[in-house]
Amino acid sequence: MKITDIDIHRVTLQYDEARAYELIHYHDLTQRTIYVVRTDSGLTGLGESEGVEKQEVLDRYIGSNPFDWVGDETSLGLGTAMYDLMGKAAGVPVYKLFGQKYRSWVPVAAWTVSTHPDRMARAVQAYAAQGHTWMKFHLSPFENVIDQTEAMQEVAPQGFKLHYDFTMHGTEDHMPELLDKLSQYEIAGCFEDPLPGEDIDGYIELRRRSRLPIVLHHFPTGATYEVLRRPADAYMLGHSRIGDAVRKAGLFAASDSPFMLQNTGSDITRAMNVHMMAAFPSANFHFVNATTEVSSERFVTEPLNPINGFIRVPEQPGLGVELDMKEVERLTRIEPMTKPNFMIVCKYDNGTTLYTRPDPENPHFMVRPDWSRTLMPMSFVAPLKTEYWDDDASTDFNAMMARVEQEGAVLQKSNEG
Repeated sequence: MKITDIDIHRVTLQYDEARAYELIHYHDLTQRTIYVVRTDSGLTGLGESEGVEKQEVLDRYIGSNPFDWVGDETSLGLGTAMYDLMGKAAGVPVYKLFGQKYRSWVPVAAWTVSTHPDRMARAVQAYAAQGHTWMKFHLSPFENVIDQTEAMQEVAPQGFKLHYDFTMHGTEDHMPELLDKLSQYEIAGCFEDPLPGEDIDGYIELRRRSRLPIVLHHFPTGATYEVLRRPADAYMLGHSRIGDAVRKAGLFAASDSPFMLQNTGSDITRAMNVHMMAAFPSANFHFVNATTEVSSERFVTEPLNPINGFIRVPEQPGLGVELDMKEVERLTRIEPMTKPNFMIVCKYDNGTTLYTRPDPENPHFMVRPDWSRTLMPMSFVAPLKTEYWDDDASTDFNAMMARVEQEGAVLQKSNEG
């Protein structure tokens, strides 16, 4: 069996209407690339990525046998298609290509961005209705996480939990005190990256003090030596290529350490996540793939949807998902979204207002503005309310934006002009 062609479909997924407002101000997760890999045997394999692989990468796969790519570390998207083909050729589900099946149902978490408390509460309600029992979000210093947590707890069904991602800190907060405060809420579930990744000693101490699990995502030595020191209760592999994930899964299993995958994508990526986590011995923490949860479109005929926080592992040969080509063709005709020109307006309880704008060079500005510019000392629990001021072409907007562009941020009392 040889690979003869790779069809590329660039699709645009619309955000789910209930969460489009906050998402459009944060990220562009709407564009995906679907790969349909064809062989001389008539079998096809599916893969998915955010961007399009370079032609020189595509050429490496053309003419090869899919089994040449066991443990692929070249491309996660094309590697997924290779495993889909291998499973179909062997007549087995993909998880069997990794070994024994350790679980028939894999835990999954929903995902959203940090936004105003009332909108966070709506996200919890929407995800719970879809069958989720966990929701991950990145804390933002432009929002008060206590206000968010209280709003979400008020509407959450019994047992629904939050996965807080601190994006390696970046604020003035005293982390042990903040984690202790959040732990008092029934909805609180776990804390990801509350410290810089290299502070392993700090993680060991924080884990000792925390009442809830600590999740470590960013590893200073590549999830090797630091894992053996047990700085966290669970670990995350983010966007790991298949061969790398297999190696690290072995380390986590040897140390009896729970871990999760976070490979951003839609239905094809979700299927691959499910198969890998079914076969990795200690992969028993909820995985995240983000795009599926925030999109209103699905381009496979039978999507893998959660039931009470779990997805059943497919038993069909390959990944167990097939494209709805009519839907794929429709999605290729949708124009990509245009991110609005806007300012972030934080109104503090003492009458102070902060005006700033996102940095187009920093896709994580809304959660780590300190990676771009120096603002006032910031906190996840500052007494504030935040608004997004979209460009309304007004004189006031243009004048304030000009100041922000010159100064980086404007901080003023409410009676100042």
